[in-house]
Amino acid sequence: MGADAPAGPRKIILDCDPGHDDAVAILLAHGNPDIELLAVTTVVGNQTLAKVTQNALSVGTIAGMTGIPFAAGCDRPLVRQVETAGDIHGETGMDGPTQPEPAIELDRRHAVDLIIETIMAHAPGTITLVPTGGLTNIAMAARKEPRIVERVREVVLMGGGYHAGNWSAVAEFNIIIDPEAAHIVFNEDWPVVMVGLDLTHQALATDEVVARIESIGTGPAKFVRELMDFFAQAYQDHQGFDFPPVHDPCAVAYVIDPTIVSTVKVPVNIELRGTLTLGMTVADFRAPAPPDCNTSVAVDLDHGRFWDLVTDALERIGDVDLASTAPMTATAR
Repeated sequence: MGADAPAGPRKIILDCDPGHDDAVAILLAHGNPDIELLAVTTVVGNQTLAKVTQNALSVGTIAGMTGIPFAAGCDRPLVRQVETAGDIHGETGMDGPTQPEPAIELDRRHAVDLIIETIMAHAPGTITLVPTGGLTNIAMAARKEPRIVERVREVVLMGGGYHAGNWSAVAEFNIIIDPEAAHIVFNEDWPVVMVGLDLTHQALATDEVVARIESIGTGPAKFVRELMDFFAQAYQDHQGFDFPPVHDPCAVAYVIDPTIVSTVKVPVNIELRGTLTLGMTVADFRAPAPPDCNTSVAVDLDHGRFWDLVTDALERIGDVDLASTAPMTATAR
């Protein structure tokens, strides 16, 4: 990480659009003892805001997450029309497993306000933002309250790619759905770690990985296995993968243990005008990076240690008795 790590668990806000892999990211953040999950915020992306918010609350219910606020954010990009990923994530945004009725009450605040209030309530340099969807909420927060930029420890985002895209030849989905927001986030004066497709395409949920998850035998583990069943078929049908890449938990894994994800400091900016290159994360590998460079890109993943983190988190979460779960009102921490 960019500076010496603070003592104790790393405080994060997870901004997401669940999404199969976002669900795994939530469970990893919740189940790992080195993470203090301060809030889960949602943004339009893999599906509409209403659907991804419902999915986030369902995941929180499955994991028995209490005392953590869940808040809904922006329901459309800054400038462009809504574009979702139903071919990969299905009509609900998290097709496959049966979802329980959420037992978590949504925080009444807008996600942007929750992000700002949480950052301002904590000491500077202690909170890491982990966006795993479009960057609309993060950009809005930085514009609404510019003081958060100097207080955020770093932004570790899942998005982009320095070699290839997935929604176009050169653009990744999370960036291209709101490139103006991405441009704001990448150009603010805070450290940004881009965990892009070059890295996340190494995080494959192979048959061996899925068997390990299934062997845990708990409700949350069964839920993840069912997520992977649908995700695998979608990726095979639409992108030709033998096994699905589980993108979003890679960003959480980096915050937990940066040695699992190797990075290179390079300037990165967002293409906003190209007819064929809109949303491209343009990474300049001409060494050396200038002294004022605030951006890094993820390059290599330790596949085994990454999945060790995921399975360990699922084991720590254990089983949750959904039948006896009363509605939970989450408040800011």
